[in-house]
Amino acid sequence: MRKLERFNNLVEMFFTRARELGDKPFLWHKSGGSWHPTSWAEAARQVASLATGLQALGLKPGDRVMLVAENRPEWCITDLAIMAAGCVTVPTYTTNTERDHQHIIENSGACAVVVSNAKLARTLLPAVIRASSARMVIGIEDLRAAQSGSMDFHDWRELIARHPADPETVAAQANFKREDLACIIYTSGTGGSPRGVMQHHGAILHNVAGCCAVIAEDFGWDDEVFLSFLPLSHAYEHTGGQHFPIGLGAQIYYSEGLEKLASNIEEVRPTIMVVVPRLFEVLRTRITKQVEKQGKLANFLLDQAVRLGGKKAAGTDSVLDLPMNLLVNATLRPKLAKRFGGRIKAMVSGGAPLNPEVGQFFESIGLTFLQGYGQTEAAPVISCNRPKAGLKHDTVGPPLDDVEVKIAEDGEILVRGELVMHGYWRNEAETARVLKDGWLHTGDIGLIDEKGRIKITDRKKDIIVNDKGDNVAPQKVEGMLTLQPEIVQAMIAGDKKPYMTAVLVPDPEWTAEWCAKTATPCHFKDLAHDPDYKAALGHAVERVNRDLSVIERVRKFIIADEPFAIENEQLTPSLKIRRHVLKKVYGERLDALY
Repeated sequence: MRKLERFNNLVEMFFTRARELGDKPFLWHKSGGSWHPTSWAEAARQVASLATGLQALGLKPGDRVMLVAENRPEWCITDLAIMAAGCVTVPTYTTNTERDHQHIIENSGACAVVVSNAKLARTLLPAVIRASSARMVIGIEDLRAAQSGSMDFHDWRELIARHPADPETVAAQANFKREDLACIIYTSGTGGSPRGVMQHHGAILHNVAGCCAVIAEDFGWDDEVFLSFLPLSHAYEHTGGQHFPIGLGAQIYYSEGLEKLASNIEEVRPTIMVVVPRLFEVLRTRITKQVEKQGKLANFLLDQAVRLGGKKAAGTDSVLDLPMNLLVNATLRPKLAKRFGGRIKAMVSGGAPLNPEVGQFFESIGLTFLQGYGQTEAAPVISCNRPKAGLKHDTVGPPLDDVEVKIAEDGEILVRGELVMHGYWRNEAETARVLKDGWLHTGDIGLIDEKGRIKITDRKKDIIVNDKGDNVAPQKVEGMLTLQPEIVQAMIAGDKKPYMTAVLVPDPEWTAEWCAKTATPCHFKDLAHDPDYKAALGHAVERVNRDLSVIERVRKFIIADEPFAIENEQLTPSLKIRRHVLKKVYGERLDALY
């Protein structure tokens, strides 16, 4: 069985893999309708030259460099070059507002910014001008700066061309240790201003080693292929979609975006995918609707696949199920597997809680679905479901190797190990609140089952306490609501109130179908006041209520003015709802329901 070597830092890991793999393809991007590779050797040359160029500009060890770019080969090369120069990467979301950028520049003290194109620079540059620390801007593409003012503008490709460097020499100079700071990743701020999480090299390397062990022991380590589409500025993709593949010596393809993801999957045929639950809730709905249109036989086969999957998960399957399993294996499952490229070993879901029904659905149609658990403060992976431990979709699996987990008296999950951050950047008070005696207080409530698997029941800070003192886990109820075909997004409320209420975003496809059936004009604002439309949504809520306890049931709801989105700041870039924002928008209307 193959095992990952122990590296001193992330730069050493990359140059080691580049030395081993040479001219083999590493990073792929699509241009002009076809995929183009960058080899390991070429990536190493660019990393070494860019690192030398950054040092020539006067950047010193420990300096923070902000990186604002969409997922592309240059993102990976820049991140590695910043670290190879001894500096600290500060990745930020492309969806950030000017105010967000300014907060991160000022808080991190970044003295340089790398930005991919003129469009992203339009939001970024006003923040750079206002911030006191940043003095240079490096454009991956031409920024067309008409006037530099106090900023020095540099061209990314020219920096590489002007400072040719030997990868072996740069690799030898990268002598920093595992405990040294690698990056500051700002949390996406579900509850307020983003905080800078200090991730050291050892934290991410610890994660990579643990994830490599899962692949090696449960699936077999081979020539792996990843498709990167979650934002690389998020800790989950930064580790799981970049450094983990580097550890495996894998190829990374950069998706053209969410709208082309399905076709990219079929073209790239990835072996491992790092995903978020929301995407798979959407894919589950899409697959179900597509099968519905294919007639009675296809529907029957899907129903049987889901039934058999449920029996297997419950441990009640028997030899009597064998004939039907063989039929589904010969007909439905190969067709669905082809949509995912046909060679997926595992899809790993993280970033937010997954409804067990969704995981079970994909298992039922023949795709191995692993739910992971973590947070930015733990680099970010803490645990992951593993076939050898027994897949159970209402758990997030056992901890990675060399991770200690215990449950506090109040039910909070505590974590200890090299993966735990060294603290929040320039925020000692918050660091002291979260890190105590080496234990990371995750803010999640959960338990550990008889097989050592972690089960999360809710976020400690998100738990709703009703007027009788009963606790309600909102994410569980919201997850059940969004599984209904009528509802695409939901937030429930009810703190210190007698019952639960909700804000619902109706599914646009279902809405269009309902309007067609009822001959109702499809004007969203008018529909929100249509009693028949609200009654149809109410039927979906009632279906969910049947499976909930009395205190969890949603008694009344309102329809949202618009979908929860990153652009209106109601979703984080990792697609979690921002409760504090939604409560400001809908708080009065929700209170009026009581």
